[in-house]
Formats: sequence, C-alpha cells, structure tokens
Amino acid sequence: MRYVETIDPEVGPGQVRVRLQAIGVNPVDTYWRAGMNPALKLPYTPGLDGAGVVDQVGAGVTTCRVGDRVYLGTALPCTYAELAAVPAARVFALPASCSFEAGAALHVPYATAHRALFHRGQGRAGETVFIHGASGAVGLAATQFARAHGFRVIGSAGSEAGRRLALEQGLHHVVDH
Repeated sequence: MRYVETIDPEVGPGQVRVRLQAIGVNPVDTYWRAGMNPALKLPYTPGLDGAGVVDQVGAGVTTCRVGDRVYLGTALPCTYAELAAVPAARVFALPASCSFEAGAALHVPYATAHRALFHRGQGRAGETVFIHGASGAVGLAATQFARAHGFRVIGSAGSEAGRRLALEQGLHHVVDH
C-alpha cells in the first residue's frame, strides 16, 4: 500500500461525495489488503467505513444535502481517502452527538451483527443467544441489537475489562472464553 495523489472523485446520478473526517479499519479491510479478494483489481483505494461531511450531491439524491454530517458503509472499498463518492443509499445521517471517529466505526460491525442475528440466525424475541467475543465491535453491536429485540443474551470475553464492558452493554450473563 502506498500514498498517491489522485483526482477528486465526481459524483454521478444517485451518488454523494463525502469529505472524510475519520475512517474505519475492519478485519475485512486487512484481508483485502493482503490480497484475499481476487475480485479487486489493482490499483484500488481500500476502506469500507467512514464518516464525514457531504460536499457534493448527484442528480436525483434527496436523502441528504451538502453540509450534512454522515457515516457511510460501502459495498466497494474507497474510504482510505480524503473524498469518497458512493451511492446515496450507503450514506446515513450522523447525529451531532456522535463523533466522526465513532461514526466511522458503525457500519461494518453493526451490519455484520444485524445480518448474523436476524438474517442468518432468524432470531426472535424471547430466544437465548450466545455471543462469542461479546466485547469486540461486532459482539457489542450484537448484544445491543439482541437486548433491544427481547433476547436473553449470554456472551464471552477474554479479559476482566472486556467482560465488564459486555455486561455494561446489556449481557445477562458473561463467561471467560
């Protein structure tokens, strides 16, 4: 990986350009940087998560405006940059109470947790769920989703600080993994 200057991306119809203030670094980013996604053709700009301020809006976009604080999660990498042009459907409002750094850490962990609990796991209120690694980003997101949807939530964490954090986020019971 290396730093290069490129031209600023321009938005097309249905796209938004975000001036990034913070980016997320997720395990999937590290896998892709290591070459584990053969579909990615070099060169490319890595990064799936980010947060910043909308600075350009393409034709047909009605969900946000220039100047809006947003976080984004893309289907294709592009956030290890100052500017990212992405589909408007991948851009979400970032509350003023949420820092750009926190916003950049939202999409991949929360989308992963939601998919695991509700799409793959078909979880329903009243069920018990065990969350391995409940003190990590995806584990904390899964705990929050599960509690909000009426699950009984048991989880694991590898340190006393992690177990305490997971309990604070809503686990009913925690074990040392």
